[in-house]
Amino acid sequence: MTTTWLRDPRLIPLVFGPLVAALAVAETRLDDFFGPAATAVWATGAAMGTGLVLAAWWPLVSTIVVALCPPVGMLVFGAPGVSGAMMIGMIGAVAWAGWREPPRRSVVALGVAGASLTAAAIVVASSWELFFAPAVLLPGWFMGLLARRSGERAVELAELAAALDAEREAGAQAAVARERTRIAREVHDAVAHSVSVMTLQLGGLRRILKDRPAEQEVVAGLERLGRQTVEDMRGLVGILRERADGEPPAPISSLTRLHELIADVRAAGLAVTLEAPADLPRLPPVLDVTAYRVLQEALTNVLRHAGEAPASVAIGYTGQALSMEVRNGPAPRAPAPGGRTGHGLVGMRERLAMVNGSLRAGPEPDGGFAVRALFPLPRTW
Repeated sequence: MTTTWLRDPRLIPLVFGPLVAALAVAETRLDDFFGPAATAVWATGAAMGTGLVLAAWWPLVSTIVVALCPPVGMLVFGAPGVSGAMMIGMIGAVAWAGWREPPRRSVVALGVAGASLTAAAIVVASSWELFFAPAVLLPGWFMGLLARRSGERAVELAELAAALDAEREAGAQAAVARERTRIAREVHDAVAHSVSVMTLQLGGLRRILKDRPAEQEVVAGLERLGRQTVEDMRGLVGILRERADGEPPAPISSLTRLHELIADVRAAGLAVTLEAPADLPRLPPVLDVTAYRVLQEALTNVLRHAGEAPASVAIGYTGQALSMEVRNGPAPRAPAPGGRTGHGLVGMRERLAMVNGSLRAGPEPDGGFAVRALFPLPRTW
């Protein structure tokens, strides 16, 4: 059965009823036993077939109608008894009621059908049929009851399987959460501590190099990069680790927070304009964090070295690479000697090197300064 209507259980009585009527007609035409009463027999069988059709919607009502057909046929039309087609129809009606109705209702159908056949046996004064005819209904009802219980058990098994699948999935998610927590703890213990110690040592080295500004600036950039790396790692660890209070982890650095970063810079007093795609694509995590940090460092340098000079941020995306440009106008005051070159750029170059990117930074013809970064998007990501 490949179509929906063939799976409808109501199709069974819709076919079985006309089949019983056809059997009743064929039985009287092929067997001379019925003689002049053949018309009464096949008419009663046809009426029973019509009653069986009602079982598609009302199984109990159909059984009562079918059960009344033999006594009515015998008393009104003069049928000699219950034919083979009628017996098949009675058994089918009782079996259908046992399948489609609850046991308490189907027992009523069984009792009505049994009483009907008993009354018919009394009318024809057949002691053998008095016991045999009602007895054959019991196996039919029992088969219908077994089919009903089998269907109910199948539904229960399906529900149990669904519950087991849900429990298995919940257990798998719990195992993943535990593993993520373990990884987060190991990453934090193994890396964050070492990077923190290195950052502290760089801080001590920077203070020693007071009389060597160039080297001091390089060390300061590395120290700042180390602190940012620890912050990034804590953010990434926060994603892996389950929060005990159920709250989401703190957001990590991402270009999805681009407008928040621009708003913070504007609140600090920098007039900055933004040109970026309305919906940036989802970027690889490392590249996303790197791009955010490069932009943050570039804007920080504008605030530090250009003062109130207006700045602009332009972000582009081509599918093969992400481009970023941070440009500011001429500073209202002259920068400190040596303060423009190299400050913060070391950290940005180091970050871009991790993602195979490139950085170009330098003064502009109008006296401003521009930082241009290119982040390639490998196909393997």
